[in-house]
Amino acid sequence: QAYLSYSNIAALTHLARKPGWDITKTLDNVKIWTHEEGAVLSFKVEMQVKVPSHVAFSLLSDFSLRQRWDRHFLTCKVLQAVSEEEKIYHVTSAPMTGHQPRDFVILVSQRQPCRPQEPYTVAVRSVTLRAVPPSPEFCRSEILCAGFQIHSNGSSSCTVCYFHQVTSGVMPYLAANLTGSSKSIEDTALECIKFLE
Repeated sequence: QAYLSYSNIAALTHLARKPGWDITKTLDNVKIWTHEEGAVLSFKVEMQVKVPSHVAFSLLSDFSLRQRWDRHFLTCKVLQAVSEEEKIYHVTSAPMTGHQPRDFVILVSQRQPCRPQEPYTVAVRSVTLRAVPPSPEFCRSEILCAGFQIHSNGSSSCTVCYFHQVTSGVMPYLAANLTGSSKSIEDTALECIKFLE
């Protein structure tokens, strides 16, 4: 378990530091970047938020609040509180046209910065839990690496970066988006800002 949570944080930190991100869209307080490497597509959504970084961190690290701003989350319940910094959740998401509804079993690891210039981190990855086997009504999907880094911009604002490494399981949700025919990433980012502020 210690290894899983360490690798969860490390994978997100590694993804965030990768060179070669291309900016695809800029709005007033949202920027969307993509990164392609072989068959793996990652995206980063950068949001400017007018709340202190510790407030954004406490709201974003509690995934039971996620449905308030992310319409892709239908349900989200805690399966296991591994420690104060790690929780395992079961998430179900709304079905896309022509697709079965999906579910995920995810480990959410949160870390406060050790040094002032470091970000707050909330890392997410899929895990296997014997107690929650795949069920026939859902298509069990996997999150390789996702999460938030929250950088302080002073006492009353912060930059929230959301990262997601995309697998084929999540692709139907994003394909329409990255081609520009759907605004779901932007809309979700704007809802997230509204929720945090």
